[in-house]
Amino acid sequence: MTIHTLRQGNCVDAIIQLIHVSKWYDRRAALSDVTIEIEKGDFVLLMGPSGAGKSTLLRMLIGEEQPDEGQVFVHGRNVTKLKQSEIPYLRRKIGSVFQDFRLLSKKSVFDNVALPLVVQGVSEKDIRRKVTEALRAVGVDHKKDQSPNSLSAGEQQRVCIARAIVNGPVVLLADEPTGNLDPERTGEIIELFKLINARGTTVIVATHDPHVMKQINRRAVTLIQGVLMPEGRVAERVEG
Repeated sequence: MTIHTLRQGNCVDAIIQLIHVSKWYDRRAALSDVTIEIEKGDFVLLMGPSGAGKSTLLRMLIGEEQPDEGQVFVHGRNVTKLKQSEIPYLRRKIGSVFQDFRLLSKKSVFDNVALPLVVQGVSEKDIRRKVTEALRAVGVDHKKDQSPNSLSAGEQQRVCIARAIVNGPVVLLADEPTGNLDPERTGEIIELFKLINARGTTVIVATHDPHVMKQINRRAVTLIQGVLMPEGRVAERVEG
C-alpha cells in the first residue's frame, strides 16, 4: 500500500518533494514508492532503524543518488533531471552534517569551515566574515586555529555544523549527527539545530537515537524497510 504524505494546500511553499520514489540495491528496496512534501521552514525528524532507507533519501536530496523510479525536487529544481555539472550549484543551497564528521585533520578549524566558500571563489574578506559568524553561532570561534583532532567529539560536530551553515543554506540535512555523542552533547547539538531552524532554515535530521526523539516534538517521518509509515509527532512515537 502506498502512503501519501503530501500536505493539502498550496505546493508553492514546498521546498522538498519526493514523488513515488523507489530505489533498489541488488534487488532489495532501499526506498519503496515514497511520496512526501516538506515545506520551507519545517523541522523534520527522519526516523527509522539502520537500513531503513534514511541515508539513501538524504543522498538523493543532494544528488549523490538517483531514484530508479520517481522524481525528487529541491528548492524548485528537479534533481533527477539535473546534469552532473549542475549538482554542485544545487549543493550550495544545502548544508550537510555527517556522523563521521569528514573534517580534514591537516587543516585548521577555520580552514575546514572555509572550504565550501573557497571552492566557490568567495573573496577572502567575505570568507573571514562568514566563517567567523558561523563558528560564533555554534560556539567554537575560540577554537578556530586548532586542528580538528585536538577537539572533543562534540566540538568536532559543532565545526561540522558551522561548515554546513557557513554559506547560508536554505536546507540543512543531518545524517545521524549525534551517533558518536553522549546524551549531554546530543542535547547541545539538537538545541543548535533548533536555533538554526528558528532563523528560517529547513532542517531534516535522520536519527534512531531515542535521546533526540525525546527532545524534539516536531514532525516525524518514519521509514521501515524503505516504506513510509503514517506520520505523527515525535512525542506520539516515543510514548507509543
